Amino acid sequence: MTRKKANRFASSRSFSPRLWLFRLIFFVGLLILAFPFVSQWLYYQASHAQINTFERAAATIDRSNIEHRLALARAYNAALSGTNTDANQSAITDPYSEEQKKAGQAEYARMLEVKEQIGHVMIPRMNQDIPIYAGSGEENLQRGVGHLEGTSLPVGGESTHAVLTAHRGLPTARLFTDLDKVKKGDRFYIEHIGGKMAYRVDQIKIITPDELKELYMVSGQDYVTLLTCTPYMINSHRLLVRGHRVPYEKKVEQKDIQIYQRRQYLIYIISAILVCIVMLVLLWCKRRRCRGNKRCEKT
Repeated sequence: MTRKKANRFASSRSFSPRLWLFRLIFFVGLLILAFPFVSQWLYYQASHAQINTFERAAATIDRSNIEHRLALARAYNAALSGTNTDANQSAITDPYSEEQKKAGQAEYARMLEVKEQIGHVMIPRMNQDIPIYAGSGEENLQRGVGHLEGTSLPVGGESTHAVLTAHRGLPTARLFTDLDKVKKGDRFYIEHIGGKMAYRVDQIKIITPDELKELYMVSGQDYVTLLTCTPYMINSHRLLVRGHRVPYEKKVEQKDIQIYQRRQYLIYIISAILVCIVMLVLLWCKRRRCRGNKRCEKT
């Protein structure tokens, strides 16, 4: 092959439309694969910053003020439990109805709010720690967990039943996407201005949007239910994960967190290894093709 033809051949190879199309498709595919991890990492950082802000601000409130606020919250819960009848509890409505979606931030929980949050819920099985906001309006559900109006405030106590709800599958945050992975016996934790509470999952149910009796208070019980839509992306039913109050132990909480964090880190490591393998295979294929082209030039 003459030098002129060889140069023309090399030029046509370097500016091959197929090659550039392949590179473009590969780059776009890489971005699509990376987007969930990047968006989740960004949400985690933002959520973690919000929770830190809540905890720092709560730490500056004097104890007498905290006790006063908690007394107001417990009085609110006592008023709800004092009307513990089907007729009165029927005021609880599905958080994903159109009326609820249009509702703004509720005023009833101002006594618990610090930096717009009334606390945060940590679910080790899901490796999620999410801010809690008063009310289940769409604005709150887009940024974290909403407390369902008409249910007990999440401060604990006998004859209380708080309901916390969040979306699944938001493009920028997982929130309750993995709630279906939670199992009976798992623990989750809620922190408010007065401290932390622990709950052990004792019931998991799937209901239709109008079957809300599972959210009613039960005399003498201290319940919290985590609620989201199901099946994923269809949202015709509601997944309820209920827990009953158990003594809070810091060592147990730390152990729970470490177990599931290790699993999450392992998933990230395996994902990174798979990406590296794919990159190496593509690089090997490219070098092999280049060697083949050099042989063609020599002939």
